[in-house]
Amino acid sequence: LPPYEVLPSEVNMEELPRSTTVLLEDPPRPPRDHLVWSLFTTLYGNFCCLGLLAFVFSVKSRDRKVLGDYSGARSYGSTAKWLNITALVINILIVIIVVTVVSLIAAGVIRSMN
Repeated sequence: LPPYEVLPSEVNMEELPRSTTVLLEDPPRPPRDHLVWSLFTTLYGNFCCLGLLAFVFSVKSRDRKVLGDYSGARSYGSTAKWLNITALVINILIVIIVVTVVSLIAAGVIRSMN
């Protein structure tokens, strides 16, 4: 609430100027649902179904956003984001391991160790 002061008893309300103050606020930005990112994670990097879970949470976030429940949409969107990040990191590690093993096999390092 805005701060206010009590008028002294000798001030008459009729003597004060009349005015109206209207505060315009921008509507809150809708939270992100990460639906496209989740779709690509589901199609291209679905390690242990993390991409599918991220897609489900993204759809739930979009549904909450349509209903106007921004806190629920933010929560579901955040979960989808972290599932996408986890799947991305795991996929990057798998690619690095596969490239390393294939490179070592091609160089003959692993064959000479046996």
